Amino acid sequence: MCGIIGIVGRNAVNQSLYDGLTVLQHRGQDAAGIATYEDGHVYLRKSDGLVRDVFHTRHMLNLKGRMGIGHVRYPTAGASSTAEAQPFYVNSPYGIALAHNGNLTNSERLKRELFHDGLRHINTDSDSEVLLNVFAHELQTYGKTRIGPDDIFRAIAQLHKRCRGGYAAIAMITGVGILGFRDPYGIRPIVFGSRETEQGTEYVIASESVAIDVLGFKLLRDIAPGEVVFIGKEGEVHTRQCAEHPRLSPCIFEHVYLARPDSIIDGISVHKARMRMGEALARKIKREWPDHDIDVVIPIPDTSRTAALELAHSLGVAYREGFIKNRYIPRTFIMPGQALRKRSVRQKLNAIDLEFEGKNVLLVDDSIVRGTTSMQIIQMARECGARRVYFASAAPPVCYPNVYGIDMPTGEELIAHGRSVEEVARLLGADRLIYQELGDLVEAARKGNPTIEAFDLSCFNGEYVTGDVSEGYLNHVEAQRSDEARAKRAAASNALQDLYTSSGVIADVG
Repeated sequence: MCGIIGIVGRNAVNQSLYDGLTVLQHRGQDAAGIATYEDGHVYLRKSDGLVRDVFHTRHMLNLKGRMGIGHVRYPTAGASSTAEAQPFYVNSPYGIALAHNGNLTNSERLKRELFHDGLRHINTDSDSEVLLNVFAHELQTYGKTRIGPDDIFRAIAQLHKRCRGGYAAIAMITGVGILGFRDPYGIRPIVFGSRETEQGTEYVIASESVAIDVLGFKLLRDIAPGEVVFIGKEGEVHTRQCAEHPRLSPCIFEHVYLARPDSIIDGISVHKARMRMGEALARKIKREWPDHDIDVVIPIPDTSRTAALELAHSLGVAYREGFIKNRYIPRTFIMPGQALRKRSVRQKLNAIDLEFEGKNVLLVDDSIVRGTTSMQIIQMARECGARRVYFASAAPPVCYPNVYGIDMPTGEELIAHGRSVEEVARLLGADRLIYQELGDLVEAARKGNPTIEAFDLSCFNGEYVTGDVSEGYLNHVEAQRSDEARAKRAAASNALQDLYTSSGVIADVG
């Protein structure tokens, strides 16, 4: 899970890219980076940390140019090292920078092919570097000194044939322009928009519509599965479908947790989808537990608030804010390392005792993944004097790894994997556990856009839309992405020198 943004403007884009990344910070808090272009030079700054920590005044002044791309990272494939911060850059051909959200499921094979067929060395474990080099290799086969939109579209068409998995990406070709593209299943989100200025029209491509809104752009539409949107450096727009058999199957977890509620993804309001999730949960409670003794509904801030409010309203039960969130503690389920996740839960939330004391409390969360946060929150509610603690998840049980760009690496780390609802409730310490029905979740999202025929539901049902995820691949993912493997890789990556961490000219392409 990452956030990406690209802008072709009429004036300097450094501040707009910074502001856009800040709005997309929820999609990645591990590292941030910006690459810009001006007069034959590419300027790059990237490092570990939040956007506000990576970019200081001196860095912003050095990020010159009217076009550029940005990235905020949470590592799913690869290591969480500075060397793997994005955008990635290759100087041949032309000079290309790329920012990527998602995961390739055949990156190891592609890495071998790039070395043997293209004589390209991949310096990190990141599949984003692989994606960049596949694109660069396809462009290089044309042997041209200058390229146009048709060349770019043909290169992406070949990329779609070679790459598998979920990917939304933005690339900047020096002296040419910026392009955004999406995998043939549209698993990961990407949108584009425009705004009018006195100097002419400016264009933006981003992970979520909220980044477009905040920057004062008008949302034009989502980029379709398999489609490429190319914006030349002077603002000319070209689009083309470059996949042979595109089929929209977006990741439904965007609506459960990943996206901001004020975003619109594939025509669906995330806010409205979460409202419908709460209504569906209420119907289930009325159906299966008509004589419930719930006194108060309390959300786990922030992503569950919308669903919890609708649930309480539908049940006719009081809604209360029982937890106060410390805004300076990052999201815990996507923190690498179980010990860090456990430690941060108490730092992240503080309970208001009077909302719990002597009451039967229904806690509502967007989902239950590892169960670390849920377990500790239930314990906090009991320490505050709650008589009974019930727990509701706005999503069904997360039982399978999501391999398309979300850090749900191994079945063993998922609390619902191979367990009944009652067993999970006992492990969490809840008096009762209510999960959303999968059909209700799908309906909650699809109602916003009935034309969507299917969603990626792999983390709930184990059915992977790309059709290439085998048991062997899942075992490989487990070995690569488990907390233990991640710790070993992090230790090894400390010795890897990052060539492009300081702001300044990294390419002189004349």
